[in-house]
Amino acid sequence: MKFGKFLLAAALMVVSLSASAQETERVEFNHHWFLQLQGGANYTLGEADFNKLISPAAQVAIGYQFTPVWALRLAVNGWEGKGGFADNTTYKWNYVAPALDVKINLVNAIAGWNPKRVFGLNIIAGVGANIGFNNVDQNVVNGWALNNWWDGTKIRPVGRLGLDLDFRLSKRVSLNIEAMSNFLSDKYNSKAYERENFIKELDWYFSAFAGVKINLGKVENVIPVAVPVVVEEPAPAPAPAPKPVVKETPKPAPVVKKAPEMQTEIFYAIRETVVTDAEKGKVNNLINFLKANPETKVTVTGYADAGTGNPKVNMKYSQQRADNVAKALTAAGIDAARITVDAKGDTVQPYSENDKNRVTIAIAK
Repeated sequence: MKFGKFLLAAALMVVSLSASAQETERVEFNHHWFLQLQGGANYTLGEADFNKLISPAAQVAIGYQFTPVWALRLAVNGWEGKGGFADNTTYKWNYVAPALDVKINLVNAIAGWNPKRVFGLNIIAGVGANIGFNNVDQNVVNGWALNNWWDGTKIRPVGRLGLDLDFRLSKRVSLNIEAMSNFLSDKYNSKAYERENFIKELDWYFSAFAGVKINLGKVENVIPVAVPVVVEEPAPAPAPAPKPVVKETPKPAPVVKKAPEMQTEIFYAIRETVVTDAEKGKVNNLINFLKANPETKVTVTGYADAGTGNPKVNMKYSQQRADNVAKALTAAGIDAARITVDAKGDTVQPYSENDKNRVTIAIAK
């Protein structure tokens, strides 16, 4: 019998704990390595027709994503460059160009990190070296003399600026499209140009790549968050009937008057902190309740959903939501001493449905 009572008490304790809180998940960014594999084409700026100066290119890059906004990568691209003349005579050479690039994610910088976002836009800036070789096309091509022709292996500094687009396929893999402009010394294409003031022009080649980006290691942290569940208080047990007294009229049991209570939830759209016209009726009902029950006090608590934004931004939103409801109460004549204001940000999620957690909950009693 004693063991059975122990099991019953343990079961009741588990049920009680389960009713008081439920677990949900919160996802945070984790810094990680990534790999890019790309193929594409180059266009070397020159006098020949556009299609005559297109050549194959490829790029491999390994990088590290330090924050949701910026990353550093080591990229090696190369294959073939082309030059040409106005009569569409062309010549070619080979090159390899290692570079160190900084990537800035403009979408995350503006809108904040979202692990389920499909589209990403990065601006890329970098410096490196262009190693040219195999410049074996003839020094004279169809009678044109190359006035800056080079042979052997040449190493020249190069600057780069470009954009890339990421289309997320899964947590690990995304399709990647990249466009890059590269500028370096005037000797690159074996032709020299000078302005009237004898300042040499830069040579340019433009690259377009398509491929995949693969995230390596752990890319996000999943953190369980305890969410309180509002549990209604059980109704008070009825007072026992008084025992009859001989030759006396029985007295009725005293009625204990319970203080009135009220709970109101005001919901918001994403990034919204001002009470909308659709929700103002709830605030007015709360004001009427407080005026009708001057002995009651109210606690106004603001929340934000964990599925969007970041903890710092969400704490600001939840504070503004709570403050705006409190201002509406004081503007209606409710004494500020009766109002307690609190903000939970996205550290507490009152509802299992993400969008409902953009809410202000007011409890008056």
